[in-house]
Amino acid sequence: MPHTSINPASGEILARFDDYPAARLETALATAATVQPAWAARPLEERCALLRALAQLLKSQRDALADIMTREMGKLTREARAEIEKCALACEFYADQAAAFLADETIGSDAGKSYVAYQPLGIVFAVMPWNFPFWQVLRFAAPTLVAGNAALLKHAPNVPQCALAIEKLFQEAGFPSGVFQTLLISTDQAAQVIGDARVHAVTLTGSERAGRAVAATAGEHLKKCVLELGGSDAFIVLDDADLDWTVAQARKARFQNAGQSCIAAKRFIVTAGIAEDFVARFTAAVGELVPGDPRDEHTTLAPMARDDLRAGLHAQVQDALQHGARALCGGALLDGPGFYYPATVLDGITPDMRAWREELFGPAASIIRVKDEAEALQVANGSPYGLGSSVWTRDTARGEALARQLAAGSAFVNGMVKSDPRLPFGGVKQSGYGRELSHHGIREFVNAKTVWLK
Repeated sequence: MPHTSINPASGEILARFDDYPAARLETALATAATVQPAWAARPLEERCALLRALAQLLKSQRDALADIMTREMGKLTREARAEIEKCALACEFYADQAAAFLADETIGSDAGKSYVAYQPLGIVFAVMPWNFPFWQVLRFAAPTLVAGNAALLKHAPNVPQCALAIEKLFQEAGFPSGVFQTLLISTDQAAQVIGDARVHAVTLTGSERAGRAVAATAGEHLKKCVLELGGSDAFIVLDDADLDWTVAQARKARFQNAGQSCIAAKRFIVTAGIAEDFVARFTAAVGELVPGDPRDEHTTLAPMARDDLRAGLHAQVQDALQHGARALCGGALLDGPGFYYPATVLDGITPDMRAWREELFGPAASIIRVKDEAEALQVANGSPYGLGSSVWTRDTARGEALARQLAAGSAFVNGMVKSDPRLPFGGVKQSGYGRELSHHGIREFVNAKTVWLK
């Protein structure tokens, strides 16, 4: 029974679910293939109205949905509530903007009339992660469905109750049965879904390893694929940074969601003139974070989602310490129930350490000291990842010039990296390809069809 819901704060098993048998999976695929053409044929304004209804449900059920999330993957309650609110915002954004994003685009040519029509591909299969169990799904589903596609979801096996709650939301909002379906299936069954002729595209948010596997299967079957993979985001602090603002944002950028975010700041690249002051103030701020019950409003650090993830992070931390890094705070396993790990700051990270070249997916920050801006850029771009990045300086023009040189899908100046429905989101290099959100996201899973009339 691989779909197991465990409370990360206590280790208590909450629920178990079996994989769907072959017959149930076939019924889901057949249903999606049957209902999708009728869904695509419905007027766009009707699809938008259902998306608005979904947004209202998310708002009205916010606290109950947030509690499912907190109990199942350990997110702080206030962060879980904010995630549900962001899902509602995405639904409203696409309900408001879909008509403009999907409108025919007239292009002059040798024709009497020529234009691009944006039409749905069909069925899109999504493989989604546990760390933002509602947001990751809704940011894919809202544009995909309003464009006229049907959606099938394989969620992470440790958040089955979140997955089923999302399916129920679509049903309660009035979406036609089968347009959005959660599939409790294995990795082998997921490969079968990707290869099924009724499925037209696949999107994955997850690890580099999972991305390679999905991309290989999608490529074998010539399926459109969007991948949002890992990140080891650079947080570049220049000598002229405003430390009051920068330190406060640095702590949030690294430790929200217990550091379990692809776009969390992970490599703090600090120039020599400000390094001592930044590191001292950052360490003091991080040292104030205390693990506790994520449902307690006073808790400042949530548990990690799974025990194996905690063990993996600790191995990376120990590798750094064995190779000469210093733990300015944290770095040791905590006793007691639950999957807690202390907020950790590692100073003196060098290229021979795993923390230099690997993503640390948890509450551990890596400090990399450099002599100047040029070296900061070299180190930042030396990572195999390229998801997000940020630059911190009082000189906005200087920050913008550096941001434009960063090899990443997004570069923020004096602000922490975040996803926003209005802006495209995605990475380069081993952080994946394709884009979610904005008009770029809705057009990933449509056929940009040229229509030419004499």
